[in-house]
Formats: sequence, C-alpha cells, structure tokens
Amino acid sequence: MKKNLSACTTVLVGKEATIDGSTMAARNDDTFGPLTPQRFVTYPAYHNHPNQVKAYLNKCVVDRPADGYRYQGTPNVNYKTEGVFDESGFNEKNVGMSATESVYANERVLACDPLNTETGINEDLIVAATLPFINSAKDGVKYLGQLIAKYGSAEGNGVIFSDKNDVWYMEIVTGHHWVAERIPDDAYAVTGNRVAIQQVDFNDPNNFMWSEGIQEFVEKNHLNPDKYGWDFRHIFGTADVFDQHYNTPRQWYGHKVLNPSVEQDPLDFDLPFIMRTNHRITLADVQKILSSHYQGTPYDPLGHGTEEQKHLFRPISLNRTQNSHVLQVRNDLPEAASTIMWMSFGIPTFTPYIPFFGNADDIDVSYRETPKKLNMDLKSAYWMYRALSMIVESHHAEFAQDDLNYLKDSREYLYRWVNEVAPKVKGMSDKDACAYLSDETHKMVAEMAKRTKGLMSSLIMHGLELSKLTFIMDKNL
Repeated sequence: MKKNLSACTTVLVGKEATIDGSTMAARNDDTFGPLTPQRFVTYPAYHNHPNQVKAYLNKCVVDRPADGYRYQGTPNVNYKTEGVFDESGFNEKNVGMSATESVYANERVLACDPLNTETGINEDLIVAATLPFINSAKDGVKYLGQLIAKYGSAEGNGVIFSDKNDVWYMEIVTGHHWVAERIPDDAYAVTGNRVAIQQVDFNDPNNFMWSEGIQEFVEKNHLNPDKYGWDFRHIFGTADVFDQHYNTPRQWYGHKVLNPSVEQDPLDFDLPFIMRTNHRITLADVQKILSSHYQGTPYDPLGHGTEEQKHLFRPISLNRTQNSHVLQVRNDLPEAASTIMWMSFGIPTFTPYIPFFGNADDIDVSYRETPKKLNMDLKSAYWMYRALSMIVESHHAEFAQDDLNYLKDSREYLYRWVNEVAPKVKGMSDKDACAYLSDETHKMVAEMAKRTKGLMSSLIMHGLELSKLTFIMDKNL
C-alpha cells in the first residue's frame, strides 16, 4: 500500500483553556487532490451482530465486536478507489474521534520496526474499527492500541480522541509502536504532519500512554539521540528541509495566532507541541487557525509579499482541504446536546463552519448524498461550498469583503442557533432529543443554503461586470 502524501493540521484545546469550559479537538482533512467528494453520514448502532470491516487500500480486515454504538463519519464518495476515510465524528456515548493526521517516522526506527503496509490498520478503516466501541477518550487510545498490537499499522498516523473532560492525541509511528499524550486542561496544542509529542513521562500514566515495550525497543536499537530525557519527536520523528517548508510553519502560525507576543521561528524543528496562553481560547480562534493562510505575514499566498515569500511555506487552508472540523464538547449544555461537530465542506478560508449535534442522527440529504461530480442545481452541500470557494478566490480582491461579511453574519446566526436550540432538549428522552435536534438542524441547513446561494448569485453578477472583454465608447461619437 502506498499512501498519497496528505497534509492535515491539528488544533487541540483543554477545557480550562477555553472561554466556555468546552473541550475542542480540531483538524483539517487535506487530501492528495483538490476534489475528493465527501458526504456526512450516521452509522446506526447494532447488537448481536459480529462482523468485520475491510480496507479498500490494502488487505487489512479487522474483526469487530458483536455490539457497536451509533457513530458519525464523513466518508469519501469514491470509496472503492480512494478508501472510505470516515475521518471525524461523535458516537452515541459523546466520544469524539478525528483520524488521521499523517505523520512520518525516520528511517532509523522504521528499519527496526517497519510499517505493515499489506495488512496493517490504515486511515481507510481506522474510525470504523474504533469509534463504535469506545466509552471515553482515554478508552479510545487503549482500544486502538490493542488493534495496533494485533494487526500492526500500515502508516504513520496521529489520532485524536475527545470527550467532555479529556483530549488525547495518539501518534502511531512504526509498525507497532505509538505514544499518546493527554492535553493539559489549561493548555492547547498545534501540529501539522510532523511527530509532535516531545518529552514522555513514563511515570505518569494519567497523562501518557504508550505501546508495550517501546522503552526497551528504543534502548535495544540505540535510537535515542539525546543524552538526557526521552523525547518522542527526537527519537521517532523527522527533521529535514521538507519539514521546514511543509510542516513546521503551520505549527508556528498556530502558535502565532494564539500567542502573538511569543517570538518563534517558522523553521525551528523544536517548536513546542503544547503551550498556554494568557487569554481564554474561543471557537472562532480555533477556526481562524484552520482557515488561515499566513495572513498578516509576507508568506500569505493571497498577500503582498514577494513571489518567493508567498510560495515559501505550505499554508494551513488550501484547495485540497476537503473538510475542516472542530469537535466541541460543551459542558454548559444538556448532555444530549453537548457534542457539536462544526464542519466546513469548502475551503475553510471562504466557507462557514456548520454545527451538527452528535445526537442528531437524521443527516440532511444535502450532506448525506453527494454526487461524484458538480451538478449546477447545487443541492449538494459539498459542491455548493466548493463552488463558493472557487468564486471568491477567482476575484479575491473584489470579493473578499463580501465573503468576510457573509462569514461574520453566518457565525452570529449559527452561534445563536446553537444557544437557542440546545437548552430545549433538557428533560427530553434520548429519542425525543434526537428527533428534535434533527428537525432543527434541517431548518438550519436550509437557511445556510439560502444565504450561501444568495451570496453566490450576488458575486456572479458582480463578476460579470469585471470581465476584461469590455469596451467603453466615447460618449461624443
């Protein structure tokens, strides 16, 4: 199995670091090509039905338990050729999972424990093999760790698990070895495609988990380059010119957004994974990072730097971003409405994050059914938001302000919608809460489609006036 180069960006925030006491686990799902149509679905719970899940990109077959929870996913439409890649969602126990952040180990460690490319766990099926069977974020790490021990790993993957209390980040780097770290409640973390976890404390099982025998593996094979400490990134990760232009700048910019007073170098191999701020982090802050392209720096491809500067670093948001999501668990809302996946199906620079409750299982048809190709009726949410992205970028100087106004108005409407809808499920049965949240979500999706198509119509009209095929006659002729 050869995995196409992918490049996701991850932002994680503990509950005491956020403005509302929520946990947030966020990631951009970036694919190899600019168009990899996706859809948003809910897989039903099942009981007394042992089965298997099979990968499309290698020969991996995972045995699944007889009972599984309902869970969400955002699979590829062309799954038979591109793999399923469910990517992100919540299960009915209010546990979130986002998978994966591709990570790459160095040749020293891979020589000692090669990836199991033929039959190992890969991103294609990792969500389906894990999310229906876990009851907490930490449980997710443990469960996936057991699968890796049994089947091996086909590739390097960073996997996120979250619940109302915890956010865990798990990095699987070789065929059988991994480390996971709990993000401190008062901190946040940012990474982009490099091994992120740094010093590991093997005396602290409440905040670190690891594969069996990993310390002995490192010692036996003489893999630790440091005289002191046990730095997972130094032992297993890479540090080359590619990292400095493709990966480290994204981590640098995430810290720049949340810690603007801290001076860092975008080429630094030792940028911190976890940091703290002197302010509380908002949902908009996290979305700002994931939708960014180095605004306010010379490296912005849409900015005013030199041509060399504008193309020096790979931006965070780009045309290969198929969906951008924030898995938020709000402890100030009723349990049935506490899990929200904020998702953008377009390029997040230009399109809004739409909230979907984890317990609203009737997904709107515009998200549930995505054609393989663009239909001009724009009934599909994926294609509607991709089209909006293209329109805005095509005349960015002229359309940017209208798009910014639309995004600002959308955030105001969607924040209000969540705050009005969620409290009303208090006291409802699970069935009634699920039905209510589903009905209200249908209305919200329709409203956003109306607003989006209205903006697109306005921008197309303006664009027609910007054509270079024009000529002004002298009024005196």
